[in-house]
This record gives sequence, structure tokens and C-alpha cells, in this order.
Amino acid sequence: MDLDISAVARLTGVTSRTLRHYDAIGLLSPAWTGHDGRRHYGDAELLRLQHILVLRELEVPLETVASIVDTDDPVLTAALMRDHHTALLARRDRFASLAETVERTVTRLEKGLPMTTDDMFEGFDHARYEPEARERWGDDAVADSNAAWKGLSAEGQRAHLAEHEAIAEALAALAAADADPASTEVQAVVARHHAWVSVFWTPGREAYTGLGRMYVDDARFRTTYDKHGDGTAELLRDGIEEFSRGLPE
Repeated sequence: MDLDISAVARLTGVTSRTLRHYDAIGLLSPAWTGHDGRRHYGDAELLRLQHILVLRELEVPLETVASIVDTDDPVLTAALMRDHHTALLARRDRFASLAETVERTVTRLEKGLPMTTDDMFEGFDHARYEPEARERWGDDAVADSNAAWKGLSAEGQRAHLAEHEAIAEALAALAAADADPASTEVQAVVARHHAWVSVFWTPGREAYTGLGRMYVDDARFRTTYDKHGDGTAELLRDGIEEFSRGLPE
């Protein structure tokens, strides 16, 4: 099999920009590169890409992915993939539970039936991200963020969520136009994003840059942005890196 980068992008949904980034960091090199600079991928590269994408779906950080896929032992690879398969089945079961919850909600809304809060939120893991947040940013930052959110009125909370959607949509449009992260248009949207984050926590240069990288490296956050259009998370990351040069340490 021999597919060029455009064909691989169409087949997998992974953007050409991401494939070039994977090549640059040594995560996924092409089988060969043509005289025109176009990357080409064979069976071995596509199998490696499948493994990478499975790990990304399982929310494995990008820096950890390489250490897992860098094995020439097919027995070990098969064992790892079996573990990934088990994890994917667990995720399938969780989403099936959430789908049932939403279906019950729709049915009760259509029929005008009451619904308990236990029924309404069955299948959600409310605290699944808080320990991770505390480890990343500390107890004080999480406590301050929670307090700031609770301090907003219902209207303020809705406005905050709506602003985030507007920022993501604006970035998606710019990503579709292949905008330069340093352009005035992108930087204006990133400035809105920094202001949006600062409602709860005002990040300095290093922290904001790290946040931007997390939007790409963490599949959960990447999906939040890329659902608006491929390349949105990457443009935000690159725009944040440029914007952060003007922030204090």
C-alpha cells in the first residue's frame, strides 16, 4: 500500500498539519518523501498510525504515545492492543449508559413526565477531572476556579459558555482559511480566549503556553475544539504560543 499524505488525511480524519507534526517530532515518519516534498505512507506506517490514534482516543498524552508504539516486537504490540481494546470497551459501555440517560430525558420531555436528578445525571462522572486539575494546578487554583464559577449568575454562566463556543467557531473559520497563528485576526481571538480563561485564573506566559499545548496533546480538550473544524485546537495552541510572548512570566 502506498498512500500520500492527502489520502491518509481523508482516510483517517487526521489533518495534514497533524501528520506533518507527527513527522517533525519523530512519532510517525513517512515511508518515503517524493521530489515534491509530499509524504507517502505504507502498511507499516498506517498500522503505527492506527495505534497512535487508538492511544489518543484513550486520552494518552502525546509524549507517552511514542514510548508505547516504539516497539518492533509484534507479540508485545498485540498485547498492548489487547489492553487498549479492553479500555475502549469500557468507554463504549460508559457512552452507552450516557446515551440511555439522554434517551430517557428526551422521552420524558416529550411526554411531560417528571424526572429525578438521579435519573437526569446517571452515567456522568462528576468528579473525574478534579483530581487531575488539582495535580496540574494545585488545590488553591481549583478552589478559586470553582468559587468563581459558583459566583456567576445563571445568566453569567450561560454567557461564559456561549463566549467559549464563539471563540472556538471563530478559530475554526480561521483554521479552515489556513490563517497564520501570528496574524492580527488569530491574535484577536486568542486575546478573547485569554480573557475567557482569566475569569477564573489568569495564566502567565509559561502557564498559558502549557495550557495551549494541552488543548492539542489531551484528546479530551482537542475534541472540544476540533469538533468545530479540523485544525482548530492546533491553531489555538500555536496562537497561544505567539500571544504568550507578551505575557509576564
